[in-house]
Amino acid sequence: RILNLLRGGPLCVCHVQEALQLPQPKISKQLAYLKKHGVLQSRRHNNWTIYEIPCPQHPILAANVSELKSTFESEPYAKDSARLEKIDTSVACIPSSCC
Repeated sequence: RILNLLRGGPLCVCHVQEALQLPQPKISKQLAYLKKHGVLQSRRHNNWTIYEIPCPQHPILAANVSELKSTFESEPYAKDSARLEKIDTSVACIPSSCC
């Protein structure tokens, strides 16, 4: 589900958490696991961590994401994407909004 959201571009942890409607610690652990295994990369922006799929993608990762593309249109992925579309991800994370 996280990869589905990040296919559209980099996201702050709080945006991923809001779209998936899961506890922030659980999201952070999953993101850290994906980063540790080279599936994601991250960068710091002030107090926040922004995650993204590396570009260029590793060929094996690109093939797996491509294979999963049709799955991303089914539940719960479609609901996650719909929730993400309602989130203004262009706004920097500020404590009073989401983080």
